[in-house]
This record gives sequence, structure tokens and C-alpha cells, in this order.
Amino acid sequence: MAKAKVAFYWCASCGGCEEAVIDLNEDILKVVDAVDIVFWPVALDFKYKDIEAMKDGEIAVSFINGAIRNSEQEEIVKLLRKKSGLVVAFGSCSHLGGIPGLANFHDREAILTRSYETAPTVVNPDRILPQLSTKMPEGELTLPEFSETVKALDQVIDVDYYLPGCAPPADLIMGAVTAILEGNLPEKGSVLAPEKSLCGDCPRGEKKPEKLVMKDVKRVHEIIPDPEKCFLEEGLICLGPATRSGCDSRCIKANMPCRGCFGPTKEVRDQGAKMASAIASILGLEGEEEFSEEKAAEIVNKIADPAGTFYRFSLPSSLLRTRKRE
Repeated sequence: MAKAKVAFYWCASCGGCEEAVIDLNEDILKVVDAVDIVFWPVALDFKYKDIEAMKDGEIAVSFINGAIRNSEQEEIVKLLRKKSGLVVAFGSCSHLGGIPGLANFHDREAILTRSYETAPTVVNPDRILPQLSTKMPEGELTLPEFSETVKALDQVIDVDYYLPGCAPPADLIMGAVTAILEGNLPEKGSVLAPEKSLCGDCPRGEKKPEKLVMKDVKRVHEIIPDPEKCFLEEGLICLGPATRSGCDSRCIKANMPCRGCFGPTKEVRDQGAKMASAIASILGLEGEEEFSEEKAAEIVNKIADPAGTFYRFSLPSSLLRTRKRE
């Protein structure tokens, strides 16, 4: 019996999702034994024409990580969609837009100007910018077109399942692979991780006070958090209340607050708005009757980069999606 054909593709991301596949350790041997990897540009020498030559639907499943930032990524994910029975958005950037999605706070012109002209380490007196096409003695060189905005994968193609996380943990990856191989998948469109919020799994949950109050706002470099206390109680922004569980509380066990990479649960439409609401409901509640607007504004203003904090991984898939254009 022929093995199921599997593809991996990397769009706009840091490469951590590719490392996550390697982090399967000895389990990767089980995967390789069970499937036939037909496309994995970061690790194996396949060409786009190899995929183009396949029949539609011939690939059992394509795991696609990274957000969609340029025309090449958009073209290849559409090709993989056509050739694949299932497409899994792999990791935060593919699932929600991720860290690359924060670029949506700026337009394309501003990004290129910063990257190629005004960044402190750039030396470019002739203000040369990347060109889509350049004629050289050897022939014409081309580059993919840089898009105006970053998109999550399902804003470009139909996606069957989502594996959340920056990067997805090994147990979730193996669980997804096993479910696919055994045909034991949930409803299409499901996120392959638990539905409850991270606070439900937090190892500090039992020590959380009955009435949680956030008296001040601090940044992680300003204090050494007490490992026995809720981060919010200590004034640190933790996105646990607005974030899906399933990560084994990796950051929290390392004494760092949740940054929200697993995205919202099914009940939450907008992760950033949910978190802003959660903070507003506990900020300065103690002595509320004596809490002036000036004092409230003083504390709120301590939240550094609120948009980037609350939408760190989810801006392209949020209600905001991008900065309002002039």
C-alpha cells in the first residue's frame, strides 16, 4: 500500500515551525516511516515543478507555516491547496498572522523605507529599493512582489485544520499526524488543541486570589515575578485569560507571562479586545471609589505598546486586521 504523500511549506515566519518538526526527535522516524514527504524546501531538494506535475488532490496533507507576505507565497499555497486533500495551518503565523502580522500597523512604503533607507545600520545613499525585475547580462532577475498587508493562511486559501502555537508543541504535532493517518479528525475548521483558556491549565491557578485585582502595570524586566503568584496580580500583562490552552504552560513554567501565541478559544472573537476587557475589569478595583480618572490614565499609560501587546500574534485575523489607511 502506497504511503500518504505529505508536504511542508514555509511562508513568512522565523523558521521555528520547521524546528518544531525536527523537535519531534525519535518520533520523526515514525512520521517518515508512515508517510512519503514529497515537498519540504527547507530540508529536501524538491522543485515547484514537481508539485505542478502532480494530480489535483494527490498530496494527502500539506502543513503550511508562516503568514502570507508576498506573491510567491500566495502562488505556492494556492498550488498546494489544489494538489492537497487537506491543508493544515501550522503555527501562529499561519493560523492568525503571527508576529509578521504586526507589520500591518505600517503600510508597504513605510516598511521598505525603514528597511532600506532609514534603519540605523543601513548604508544606501542612492536609495536603491528591491525591484520586481532587473535585467542583467545573464538574463532577467525577478523577485516576488511585497504585499501591502500580511494575511493569515485562511485569508488566501481554504484551510481544513489549525495547529496553534509559536511553535506548535511536539505532542500536538504528533497528535495531528496520528489523527490524519488514522482518519480520526474533528470537524473541519477545528483548531487541534484544547478549547479551554490557558488560565484553566495554569499551574498558578489554585493560588489565584478569589478577587483578582491589578494594582499597577509593570514590564517583565522591572521585577522578578513571584513564581507562586498570578502574573496579573503582580501587575504583569499575561494573555492567559484570552488564550487557548494546550501549550503545557511553557512560558509560565519559565516564569514568563503568556504572550497569546495559541490564539483565542472558540468563544472569543477578538483576542486583543477580550484581553483589553479583562485588564479593564481588574485594573485598580481595590479602592475603586477613590480611583480618579487621572490615576487610571497613569496606570493604563504604563502598558507599553498596547496594540502590539494585545494583538502580538493575531492582528491580521482580528477585527482590526490592519492600521486604518489614509
